[in-house]
Amino acid sequence: MADTPHDTELLIIGGGPAGCAAARMAASVGMRSILIEPDRLCRTLYRIPALNNVLGHTSGPEFADSIVAELKSTELCRLELGRHVTALHADDDQVVVTMDTGAPLTAPHVIVATGVGPLQPRDAAWITAPDGLSLPPLWRAEAGDAEGRTLLVLGGDRPIGTFLRTHPRADIHLVVAYPPGDGYKIEEVRADPRVSLLPVQHLTLHSDEDPLSATVVNPVGTEHTVKADAIYLSIGAAPTAPSGDLARGMDGYCPPTDQHPRVVVAGDLRSARFQRIMTALGSGSEAALHVYYATRELHAKG
Repeated sequence: MADTPHDTELLIIGGGPAGCAAARMAASVGMRSILIEPDRLCRTLYRIPALNNVLGHTSGPEFADSIVAELKSTELCRLELGRHVTALHADDDQVVVTMDTGAPLTAPHVIVATGVGPLQPRDAAWITAPDGLSLPPLWRAEAGDAEGRTLLVLGGDRPIGTFLRTHPRADIHLVVAYPPGDGYKIEEVRADPRVSLLPVQHLTLHSDEDPLSATVVNPVGTEHTVKADAIYLSIGAAPTAPSGDLARGMDGYCPPTDQHPRVVVAGDLRSARFQRIMTALGSGSEAALHVYYATRELHAKG
């Protein structure tokens, strides 16, 4: 039977470090790809000025600029920016992704590297918040948002340390509220004099007051009020995978070993355990090579 014509050899959903690495690796072995990204390439990396775990780079924006420049000069990769995927379907012959325009794209394989997005107060059992309240994650805060102000940070996830390293001399005060079970997460910021740690049993947000305030119940049951100039989130993230033929675990992540043979997941979408730029780059590159060798085997059998 003749080969089914496709739009490209490889579809890549997501333009973060994992998706970009997949596109570059695919091009290096002669594979054509289409990379689909609803925002700008490496959009989150641009918001991480200080890097301390990426070989050869200390600035997120500079690193992102170099990745974007390489992707835009990669002739074998077609970029579809400002577009998102609404559905993904995989069968024995091909993968079909449906764009937000309604147009389908087909390929023998797809790499899904859509990463994660910030959890909101409604996603945390220890937080009560007004219906519909949506707060920004701490990594989106600009220096001007923090200077001379008190920020209430909900959760103790790692971006707090990144934020403090990014603004080492800023006159800021972070009140970090976190459940006792997350105590291990705040070890790297415990010694920073600009941080006040606030273990809580429960926290209730009041969005209609100025300054912003929250009612806190501490681990021994005592209640008091905390006021701040602004409230940011650092309670973690959740997968942002497209709907369709993706196997998801109980936690919402997409384990690589559970996917359809034509679907490969890369980057932060795989699990919550290895959400680092270096591992995302490596998994994106590995995903592209997986597709390359799978395609060669198919051709050899044809």
